[in-house]
Amino acid sequence: MLIGHLGDEVKMHYFDGGNCVGRFPIATNESYTNRQTGEKVTNTEWHNIVVRNKAAEICEKYLSKGDLIYIEGRLKTRQWQGEDGATRYTTEIQATDFTFLSNKSGEGNPVPGPGAQTAARPANEPIQSGNTQANVPEEDDLPF
Repeated sequence: MLIGHLGDEVKMHYFDGGNCVGRFPIATNESYTNRQTGEKVTNTEWHNIVVRNKAAEICEKYLSKGDLIYIEGRLKTRQWQGEDGATRYTTEIQATDFTFLSNKSGEGNPVPGPGAQTAARPANEPIQSGNTQANVPEEDDLPF
């Protein structure tokens, strides 16, 4: 689980068959005060995020550089041969869920990702009007 700011726009890659992958870096910050000097120290770490298919299209449409995002996912290390023949490695976060935390032009609530849970009323729960007598609580003898 990470909360960070996008360091660049979402880069999309499309494949035969309609699948796609989106990649973008996010920066997370850690701040603390050095006890010996009293100086405030901030460390920034960069993380490579990978989103797939519909989630990638949503990120491309709504995210831009500097936006704040909450990411849930798993770590994945890849290796490949560089042009010089050396074996290269990278560790990425394969996003399983995300929530946009930046407000766009004063719009309402954050936009949840495709796997986010929402506090919705169950479909089989009846809707009750607030004007009915049945909704008025009975008074009891409790002192509070």
